[in-house]
Amino acid sequence: MQITKNPHDSNIITRNYFDSLLLEMRHFDAVIPDTTFCLYGETFKTPVMMAALSHLNKCHPDGLEEMAKGARDAGAVMWCGMGEDEELERVCKTGAKTIKIIKPHANNEDIFQEIANAEKHGCIAVGMDIDHAFNHKGEYDNIFGSCPLSKKTTAELASFVKATKLPFIIKGVLSATDAKKCLEIGVGGIVVSHHHGIMDYAIPPLLALPKIAEVIGGKIPIFLDCGVETGMDVYKAIALGATGVSVGRVMMKPLSVTGASGVTTKIAEITATLAGTMARTAVATLSEMDPSIVWKPSIYEPFSAVKN
Repeated sequence: MQITKNPHDSNIITRNYFDSLLLEMRHFDAVIPDTTFCLYGETFKTPVMMAALSHLNKCHPDGLEEMAKGARDAGAVMWCGMGEDEELERVCKTGAKTIKIIKPHANNEDIFQEIANAEKHGCIAVGMDIDHAFNHKGEYDNIFGSCPLSKKTTAELASFVKATKLPFIIKGVLSATDAKKCLEIGVGGIVVSHHHGIMDYAIPPLLALPKIAEVIGGKIPIFLDCGVETGMDVYKAIALGATGVSVGRVMMKPLSVTGASGVTTKIAEITATLAGTMARTAVATLSEMDPSIVWKPSIYEPFSAVKN
């Protein structure tokens, strides 16, 4: 894989990896594809999900609410990052099926309170960004100087899982080692992610995905984010083991220009490309995605991965 600039930047590495993967075409027995899938007892029209974003008022005065309305109208899953409880309540009142991701606050009582808030407002799942505890100096991070974070032990993470009847999702899994630990503590899903390049030279989530999917073995949903821009990206991720795929930054412009309708239109555009690719590879449903369709040009051999 040729990287021509900023070789340390994990986002560039990730984009190059997405673009390096090629697809077979398969035409025999092809049908009109179905992009619906079920998650946590709900049915969605598309596996294209919103990323766990925050501070979207920089794009739109009612950023997260508009994003939620767009996801709702597109039949997609809404994710929420850090923010006030009142904002989460407004998001959930839009009717969007929402997953709340919590920061690893230094004070565990803050975490338990946010879990309770997610339950109260009707979220379909809750989880934690385990990859956002440290800053680049190896110290615990403090967001805006008013949100101190700390690393959580396996025992602490297990206590968060047990604190809720909702599926508890771990975000920031980028190794088979951590994926195995997630299963051991009983999580309800994982997000394969490097948190938009939070560490230089981090491997692309898509590269880590097949081994992680093999460890998970279909026991829990696997989500993927970071650098996802197109329906072709979504196709590659699902073929290699993802259950659903989050998009974030490509939603910023549609959100800022036309609000919820722009978000809905963008999700539909990405989903249409996904469906078009499914049709040309003879894949009828998301559950039939075949990793052998995806080829690595560096050695021109098909992937071998367990599809969940």
